[in-house]
Amino acid sequence: MTIIQEPNRPWEIVHMNWVTGPPPGGDRSYNACLVIVQRFSKTPIFLPCHKDDTAMDTAPLIWNRVVPRTGIHTNIISDRDPKFTSALWTNLHQLFGTKLSFSTAYHPKTDGLAEMMIQTL
Repeated sequence: MTIIQEPNRPWEIVHMNWVTGPPPGGDRSYNACLVIVQRFSKTPIFLPCHKDDTAMDTAPLIWNRVVPRTGIHTNIISDRDPKFTSALWTNLHQLFGTKLSFSTAYHPKTDGLAEMMIQTL
């Protein structure tokens, strides 16, 4: 198991996870939410989306709505959702020099931040 180091600044390390199953809402009938939590101060960002969104849908969502506010992250920790394990997602991380770390299922020390935020949703 890889030990996740503590960040030195905000938005250096983030946790990402999906919430699916809420009732559709908003003018676009969103039925999922991408939860992004920065490890430094536990600040969350919630992005409404659709549960059938692909990596191709997710990448511009993050690029247009998160990166302008936070900058490019050094390390992204996520579960093994196909959106995060796709070739597109892997290539984007290589392009930007971002480390992509995968959490172990049901292991709160690696992805507990996003999971805790989901519980409060």
